[in-house]
Amino acid sequence: MKIHEYQARELFLEYSIPAADAIIADSPKDAGDAGEKIGFPVAVKAQVLVGGRGKAGGVKIAHSRKEAVEAAEQILGLTIKSVPVTKVMIARAVSIEKEFYCSLVLDRGMKQIVCMFSSAGGVEIEELAKKEPEKIHKLPLDPFKGAEEHTLQKFFDNIVEENLADQCTDIVMKLYRLFIEKGCSLTEINPLALTGEGVLLALDAKINFDDNAVPFHSELEKFRNPEELNEEEKTAQAAGLHFISLDGDIGCIVNGAGLAMATMDMIKLYGSRPANFLDVGGSSSPEKVLTALKVILRIPKVKGILFNIFGGITRCDDIAEGILLAQKQLTIDIPIVIRLIGTNDQKGREMLKEAGIFAVENLDDAVKKIIAASKGEG
Repeated sequence: MKIHEYQARELFLEYSIPAADAIIADSPKDAGDAGEKIGFPVAVKAQVLVGGRGKAGGVKIAHSRKEAVEAAEQILGLTIKSVPVTKVMIARAVSIEKEFYCSLVLDRGMKQIVCMFSSAGGVEIEELAKKEPEKIHKLPLDPFKGAEEHTLQKFFDNIVEENLADQCTDIVMKLYRLFIEKGCSLTEINPLALTGEGVLLALDAKINFDDNAVPFHSELEKFRNPEELNEEEKTAQAAGLHFISLDGDIGCIVNGAGLAMATMDMIKLYGSRPANFLDVGGSSSPEKVLTALKVILRIPKVKGILFNIFGGITRCDDIAEGILLAQKQLTIDIPIVIRLIGTNDQKGREMLKEAGIFAVENLDDAVKKIIAASKGEG
């Protein structure tokens, strides 16, 4: 789950992580009022759940009420990466001596939380990692020991000025407590700014939560933003389907997260790209299958749909029944390839065969067939 900067800032303050004064506004007038209350100059910042807002004109400095109102009018009229801006945050502009990058991120490969820190703050960390990876310092944190003050102090003593090491250590200790207590997958400050007074301030705040942890933290529900999910994702979520939109053109309907990942890998292996991740779950009803097809058919870029069902708890005849139900209720004008194997697979394939639909048993064959069919070669 992603949240807006102003919401992340609220959590930062709850954990005593220093941040600039700020007020949220959803109209130009409110932005002007907020600027007067905080004191000019202020930064007027678009609140959207996507990156790149600075490059898109979503961040402006205002030195007066008139400038704040004008900036808010311009920013509230923007659409950034297909997301309309409906709120702006008015934050006190501070004198910046230096900008740093600081984050805690869950590294699933290492099975550890990693502290990442760089003196090249204010830039996109992904680009920095590609072009100048040596500028990013990393400290894996032992999951059994957590964030230890002496370890962090030693880490920062080697990469920042002596008078900043204590502040950095204190901020990361607090970030770590927030990370653990709220079930985060990312806590990020970019930039972490050194002010003219020698104080480090979080001038931006980003937090992502692990979706699996959110149900255990009822206090986080107030931060949920409807715009985080597109219409397909909302429909899938309401039906109990695990769905994530991707950039390819082969729709995937699979049972089991691991099998779904393997299926996407095979689509890539054979020269195409998956349009989505969709796990129908372990005991899929025909209605779930129908909903899954409805969701994928609403994605304009999809040129073909692959079913990959390895029946265990999932019954292949239930999947077949769902496909037949969809055939009656939906207009399906793109190719579909079905791989059924496992519990009641023979029954499922016979049900489909009677309706003139052919199901295969081999996954390699299924992937090759759907890619060819999506290109008009099948």
